[in-house]
Amino acid sequence: MSSQNGFQFPETVRTRSRFRNPIGKFRVNRTDDCIACGKCVEICPYGVHVERRGQVFVENNYLCVGTECPEPCYKACPVQALSVRRNPVFDTLGDFRWTNELLASTWYMAEFGESPSAGLEYKVGNSGGGFDKLRLIFNGNRSRLEDIPDDDIDVSLELNRRDDNAYRIRIEVPVYGGGMSYGSVSVTTMVSRARAAAALGTLSCTGEGGYPDELKPYDDHMITQVATGLFGVKEETIQRVKIVEFKYAQGAKPGLGGHLLGDKVTPGVARMREAVVGYPLFSPFPFHSVYSVEDHKKHVDWIKAINPKALVSVKVSTPTDVDMVAVGSYYAGAHIIIHLDGSYGGTGAAPDIAKKNIAMPIEYAVPKVHRFLQEEGVRDKMTVIASGGIRTPHDVAKIIALGADGVCTGTADLVALECVRCQNCESGRGCARGIATTDTELSELMNIEWGAQRIINMYLAWRKELIRILRKLGMKSIKELVGRTECLVHLDYM
Repeated sequence: MSSQNGFQFPETVRTRSRFRNPIGKFRVNRTDDCIACGKCVEICPYGVHVERRGQVFVENNYLCVGTECPEPCYKACPVQALSVRRNPVFDTLGDFRWTNELLASTWYMAEFGESPSAGLEYKVGNSGGGFDKLRLIFNGNRSRLEDIPDDDIDVSLELNRRDDNAYRIRIEVPVYGGGMSYGSVSVTTMVSRARAAAALGTLSCTGEGGYPDELKPYDDHMITQVATGLFGVKEETIQRVKIVEFKYAQGAKPGLGGHLLGDKVTPGVARMREAVVGYPLFSPFPFHSVYSVEDHKKHVDWIKAINPKALVSVKVSTPTDVDMVAVGSYYAGAHIIIHLDGSYGGTGAAPDIAKKNIAMPIEYAVPKVHRFLQEEGVRDKMTVIASGGIRTPHDVAKIIALGADGVCTGTADLVALECVRCQNCESGRGCARGIATTDTELSELMNIEWGAQRIINMYLAWRKELIRILRKLGMKSIKELVGRTECLVHLDYM
């Protein structure tokens, strides 16, 4: 599988759950009346039933689609030994944004590299707002592109549009991994994301906790972050990478800065961040050296002096004057001029009071920035990236139609690694799945090869779905979708 630019994408490799009993929407029960006729094995298209040594077993409960099955096993069983019911554990998962169905469908994509064909809602959540109230409009354009191969539909993204001497960087999918620092997640998680990014021809960000040695083999696919706490910021790491990101604010907690609790500050984290073991760490808000565009330009010039070829990204939250922030970043000389981070993102460590009550929703901020930069005549000189709550390829398409060029993800990567959204990310031993942890024992629950392949599979599924969306919209390139708000409808205004 290759892109329009000749890039060879990795193959999908089925990558099963790490756990003995993956959580699914339905459970199939088999009674002792079973005569092992094998009828269920024969007709089930999802591999729920298996036959071994003359006996039939339910082995893959989590793959059952229940009432959406085209030929239900419980109806075909000659002795009525089978029954299907909803799994009560499934109903304990998720929240309004990341519903249990979105969690399970992301796990499915991470295992198989494609969207689920039935049984799960994989396009929207149940938040009652944001992306869940937007729908893409398809007007029957599919026939024009019906016979065009997937590889002829371009979903790549150029990041440097300034025509300067900095690196020319193209990512093969309009998605890259957002900052998750050493301390907030395990090194295993960070390296899994980096390895997946390299395989997919895209990028991953170190976050603000420094640059672990384990990431150095992936230098060409890493973004290093300079945040207000300046943890782990060194000239050597700025020179290693092609993109440096200033984090001025985070959408999940604008105006509050960052906070890493003491029990996650292990000896390794303390060494990387040049801190004291067991003591909490704070990133102030804002940079106290930046209060104007001129101050901001000094920051950008600092990076360019250390690494003249580096692209500079600017991550901000979404205040009401975010359009002025965006144009200020352009005149300060940044490349990924604005990385808009909305409030729908963040891990379980982000306080709900901040996420729900501060700053502008990302679906309002992006079109505002897009229009203002067009009016200023500089929209084609900058790359606008959106993040904060991007859960699905449909979310990607919607935010691009609102005016972004691409997106940055975080939580979706963790869900691919089987995060269950338990909201214990702030605790050193709180992550029962060994993802958002600095505990060495918990980190060993996952290995890098498994983690990287799960993330690769998910993004290959996203790429397929984005190509399907573009085909239905009659578009041959993701660039054609930027700012096409006529391709969207809000359910409240239909």
